[in-house]
Amino acid sequence: MSRTKPAVRALVFDVFGTVVDWRGSLIREGRALGAARGIDIDWAAFADAWRAGYRPAMDRVRVGELPWMNIDSLHRLILDDLLKQFGIRKLKEAEKRHLNEAWHRLRPWTDSVRGLKRLKRGFMISTLSNGNVALLANMAKNAGLPWDVILSAELFHHYKPDPEAYLGAAEILGLAPAEVMLVAAHKDDLFAARHAGLRTAFVRRPKEFGPAGLDRDLRDDRRFDHNCDDFLALADALGC
Repeated sequence: MSRTKPAVRALVFDVFGTVVDWRGSLIREGRALGAARGIDIDWAAFADAWRAGYRPAMDRVRVGELPWMNIDSLHRLILDDLLKQFGIRKLKEAEKRHLNEAWHRLRPWTDSVRGLKRLKRGFMISTLSNGNVALLANMAKNAGLPWDVILSAELFHHYKPDPEAYLGAAEILGLAPAEVMLVAAHKDDLFAARHAGLRTAFVRRPKEFGPAGLDRDLRDDRRFDHNCDDFLALADALGC
């Protein structure tokens, strides 16, 4: 006899790429800096390289090669290497810090704020990001993201896709894993959440990686509870 799944009570969201457009935002920030300081480089390539260093840096923490470091610190390690790689040598320390904090100022996708406000009517909504709490709080303030709660891998000292991040979020919210649904644009994140017992909603973000990402797998997957084109469609599916 099959058991009825408990009702979903909270939605937790991956943030980078799912809620906010990291690539477009970083390119804008880089071009503004370049115009002010006379730095003529391919800022799209710079943004892509910065993001490409994200997973390897987290993996170094996850396997114990580096001590626990939050994402701001990891972003800075990657940035320092990129400045050398791209031949950018004339930035002052304050300018480097400001550039590193571009991740705090990422802009939302056009449906994000409206969709989150609708979803908030029916569910508790929270981040579940590898970004650190200060980063996520500043981003929410800048972008008008209406979170009820800000949860971060920083709280658990485990980066996704470690199960401790997903299970820790459910525990903090006082819910069983099956009462929590991860909303994400990345299938590997969703599969890890599903393995930990969470429900899952795939939201397609075809422009996340720019032209180079157009060959990503954006197909529906029956293993997820929902497959949607944006947060508004997810709100429709969930009756919000």
